[in-house]
Amino acid sequence: MTEIKKDIAWRIYTVYVVVCLFAMVIVGKALTIQLVEGDELKKKIQSLTTVDKSIEAVRGNIYAEDGSLLATSIPIYEVRFDPNADAITAQLFKEKVDSLAWHLSDLFKDKSIAAYRKELINARQSGARYHLIRRNVKFTQLKKMKQFPLFRRGKYKGGFIFIQRNKREMPFKVLAARTIGYEREDVTPVGLEGAYSEVLSGIDGQRLMQKIAGGVWMPLEDADEIEPEDGMDIYTTIDVNLQDVAESALMKQLQKQQADHGTVVLMEVKTGAIKAIANLKRNASGDYYEGYNYAIGESTEPGSTFKLPALIAAIEDGYVDMDDLINCGDGSKKYYDHTMYDSNHDEGGWGKITVQRILEVSSNIGMAEIITRSYGQQPQKFIDHLAKMNLKMPLGIEIAGEGKPYIKNTNDESWSGISLAWMAHGYELQQTPLQILTFYNAVANGGVMVKPKFVEKVTKGRKVVNVIETEVINSKICSKSTIEKVQKALEGVVTDGTARNLRNADYKIAGKTGTAQIANKNYGYKYQSNVSYQASFVGYFPADNPEFSCIVVINAPSQNVYYGNLVAGPIFKEVADKVYANSLDMHEQLKAQSFMANSAIPYSKHGSKQDIETIFNELKIPVESKADDADWIVTRTNEASVTIAPRVIRENLVPNVIGMGLRDAIFLLENQGLRVKISGSGMVKNQSIPAGVRIRNGQLINIELS
Repeated sequence: MTEIKKDIAWRIYTVYVVVCLFAMVIVGKALTIQLVEGDELKKKIQSLTTVDKSIEAVRGNIYAEDGSLLATSIPIYEVRFDPNADAITAQLFKEKVDSLAWHLSDLFKDKSIAAYRKELINARQSGARYHLIRRNVKFTQLKKMKQFPLFRRGKYKGGFIFIQRNKREMPFKVLAARTIGYEREDVTPVGLEGAYSEVLSGIDGQRLMQKIAGGVWMPLEDADEIEPEDGMDIYTTIDVNLQDVAESALMKQLQKQQADHGTVVLMEVKTGAIKAIANLKRNASGDYYEGYNYAIGESTEPGSTFKLPALIAAIEDGYVDMDDLINCGDGSKKYYDHTMYDSNHDEGGWGKITVQRILEVSSNIGMAEIITRSYGQQPQKFIDHLAKMNLKMPLGIEIAGEGKPYIKNTNDESWSGISLAWMAHGYELQQTPLQILTFYNAVANGGVMVKPKFVEKVTKGRKVVNVIETEVINSKICSKSTIEKVQKALEGVVTDGTARNLRNADYKIAGKTGTAQIANKNYGYKYQSNVSYQASFVGYFPADNPEFSCIVVINAPSQNVYYGNLVAGPIFKEVADKVYANSLDMHEQLKAQSFMANSAIPYSKHGSKQDIETIFNELKIPVESKADDADWIVTRTNEASVTIAPRVIRENLVPNVIGMGLRDAIFLLENQGLRVKISGSGMVKNQSIPAGVRIRNGQLINIELS
C-alpha cells in the first residue's frame, strides 16, 4: 500500500514538474514575443490588415472649341457609418437614431423609416465600424446628408464616412462619341481619352486603409496621406453645332439609303483643325450608333477620288496637260484579261475629251490611259511620285488606330499588268477617308499639306499649359501651276461634271465624286452579288477662297443608288450650307444703299405699312402703293410722291432690317427668335448677320444705327 502511495505521489510530482516546465516555456515564449519578436510580429499583422491604397485623381475635362463640355468626371460617393465611434454614446445614439432613420428614408425613398432604424441599431449592436449606408450617392444628396442628425457631427464625432469615386459622363451623349473615346480597365484606350490619357489622368494620391470584417477596406486617419492631383483639361477643335449638323445629315442619308455605315469629316483648310467628325454604323435591329471611327481606322479602295493624286503626278512629271486630248473610246476597254468600263458605256462612251474633262466626268478609261501611257515603261516612277506626296505614309495623328495606307510597289507579289490601269482610278490600293481628305485639303491650301489636329490647347485651371500648333507634313505637294490647273478642274466637277447637283448660287464648291466597288473578303470581285459599293464626295469651299474641306463616305447603300454625287453629295452640301450660313467672312458685303431723299418730300424709313401710311395720310403726302397685302414695306422718295413696295419676311430666315427704325427692327428680329444688340442711334445702317441666313434660336445679332 505504501508503494502504491509512493508511485502515485511520484506521478503527481512528475506531472507537476512537466506542467511547470511547460508553463515556463509558454511564459518564456511570451516574453520572447513581447520583448524580442513583438515589433516584428506587429508589423507582419499590420501589413496584413493595413495598406496604402491610391486615391483616384479627378480626370480632366474634354471641351469643344467654344467651351461646351464633351466629357467630364462626375463625382459619385459611397457613404458609410461608424455607429460605434468613441464620441457616439449610448444616450446620444438613442436620441438621434429615429431622426436619422427618418431623414435617410425621406432622401432615398428605398426603405421605410422602421427598416432604416432597425438596420442602424443592428449595426451598433454588432460592433460595426464601417457600415454601408448607400453606394452611388450624388453630390447633391451627399450635401444633404452632411446636415442629418449624427452625420452633421462629422467623421469622428458622428461616424459619417464618405469615399469619392468618379464616373465619366458625356453631356452630349453620342455626339462625336468615338472620337472623344474612352479609357477603361483591361480595354485598349480609344479616341482622345486614350491619346491624352496621361494629361487627363492627373496623379493619384495615397491613403492608409485597414481591412476589417467582411474584407472591407476602411480609411484610417493618417498624417502622411497624399492628396491626389487632378488631371488637366483639353480643348478640342470640335464645333458642337457643326458636329450636330454632320451627324444629323449622315444619319438621315444612311437611313434613306439603308446603308451599312458612313462617315463625315469637316476640316479647316489652313490649320487642319477637325471641326466635325461623325461615324455611324447600323446594328442588327437597323438602328445607327457610333461603334467605330471609320474616318480614321477604315482603309479601303477609295475609287475615283484617287484620280486627283494620279493626275497630279502625271502633270508634274510632264506627261500630260489639261488641254491634251485622250481617247476614252466607246466606254469600255480591255487591259489584258480585264475589261474596264466608264459609267456611260451603255451610251457609247466619251470618245476624245480633254484631260480636264476626264476629271470632271470621272472617266475611268481616260485616267487609265493617262497613267499607263505615261508610266508603262517605268511604273515604279508613278509609285515613287505618290510616295513623294505622302500617300504611302500614315498621317501620324494622336488618336490611336489609324488605318495604314497601302500603295503597292512593282516588286510586290500582287503586282500585275493591270495594276497601273486600276490604280489610276483608285483600285489595288487603300486609303482612309481622313488620308484622302488631307490630300484634297492640301490642294485647297495651295499645295501645303497640314496634319489633321483634334486638340487646340491643354489647360490647368485657367492657365494654358500647351497650345497645339498646326504641323506641316509636306510644304509643297506639287507646283503652284499644277495646283491652279487641278483646282479649276475640281470646280468643273461641280459646275459641269459628275457633281452638278451640288451647284448653288451663294458660294462655289470644288471637289470630286467617288464610287468604288468593295469586294467580298472571301470571293473578291468574282461574283457581282458579293460586291458592295462605297459612295464618296470630297472637296472644299468656297472654291475661290477655300476655308473648309470635307469628305463624306457611305458604305454599302442598298437602295440601288450608289453614285457619290447622289449618296454622299447631299450630306456634303448640307454641312457646307450650315458652315456658310454661320461664317460671315464668306459672305459678300451687302451693297451700299442710298437713303438720301430725291426731293423736298420728307424721307421715310422702311417699316410697318400701317404706321407709314398713317403718317403719310396725316402729312398729305401722295403715296404710290405696290404692296397691297404686305405688312412690312420699303419706301422710295420721289420728287412728288413716295413709292412703297413689300419687304418679304420669311420664317426662320434673318430679315433685312437695314433702313428701318429701331422699334420695327427689334420687333422683327426678336419675333424671329434672335437676340438683338444695339449700337448708335437713328435708323439701322448695318446688321451683323446678312438677310436670308437661316436662324439659330437665341442667336445674337448686332445692329448698327446711324
